[in-house]
Amino acid sequence: MTIAVGAKLPDATLLRMGDNGAETVQLADRLKGRKVVIFGLPGAYTGTCSTAHVPSFIRTAKAFADKGVDEIICISVNDPFVMKAWGEATGATAAGITMLGDADASFTRAIGQTFDVPHLGFFNRSKRYSALVEDGVVTKFNPETGTGCEISAGEYLLAQL
Repeated sequence: MTIAVGAKLPDATLLRMGDNGAETVQLADRLKGRKVVIFGLPGAYTGTCSTAHVPSFIRTAKAFADKGVDEIICISVNDPFVMKAWGEATGATAAGITMLGDADASFTRAIGQTFDVPHLGFFNRSKRYSALVEDGVVTKFNPETGTGCEISAGEYLLAQL
């Protein structure tokens, strides 16, 4: 399956750091009856992800909330320890963005968003995208087509609401 407008997202078990260590998060439970922004990106601490993609959602977090978005979730093919540290380092956690790791890339594969760049050590990494998901169904989907972060940025998705 490739993610598309009108598609119901598959359930996934993602990871985050909680008060008592690593814990699982069932994506379907987070989406049920809610309006959620999800954005995916290649990796924590990588250039464009850290300097453009995550900051675009930090800048727009309040405006998304004002438009009725219940949660903003960042998903990357990283472990929960890295996602926690990266969320703190970028200010994403302080902005209320939920940082979830898709450590085995199972969700990213299930939605058809993986790519490889072997010479960089990127295997089964996430393509860059943003989506609005309402009650588990994709209502907006913005896959990045270039190497930057324009179509998948927070401002672009916000303008669609």
